[in-house]
Amino acid sequence: MGEQTTVKFPQEVIDEYASLGVDLPALFSAGTLGNRMGVRIVEASAERVVGTMPVEGNTQPYGLLHGGASAVLAETLGSVGSMLHGGSSKIAVGVDLNCTHHRGVRSGQVTGVAAPVHRGRSTATYEIVITDEQDRRVCTARLTCLLRDVRPQDAGHVPGAAG
Repeated sequence: MGEQTTVKFPQEVIDEYASLGVDLPALFSAGTLGNRMGVRIVEASAERVVGTMPVEGNTQPYGLLHGGASAVLAETLGSVGSMLHGGSSKIAVGVDLNCTHHRGVRSGQVTGVAAPVHRGRSTATYEIVITDEQDRRVCTARLTCLLRDVRPQDAGHVPGAAG
């Protein structure tokens, strides 16, 4: 669980980050928590981010997908979209996340799709729809991220960044 698949990025994004010496798969991965939970990002652009997560290993005591697991998937996907919108000179920092859980899931995999609601200069908001393997809506989430300028002291916290 937690292996990262190859993410499909727009070529201009690959070129922008490669010129800075940044490892895109590391930067736009699910991170340590997401990897532990088996989150896989399979498509990523500022217009649409798609990821999956297994239900197994991410359940609450009743055997249902944990609401917090859905929140991790949603925040991961919305953050990736926000980072791609902000570009290499910005860092996306989540400031508001809300999730509405519609149905329980006991097995299989869930898929999240993040789409922009607002993409401004200083904030980005994404709606994330999480569905089960029968394409039934499990959770609807909304994430707003602050887009702040990258500072020199951020370099040690950006995976794959040179320097």
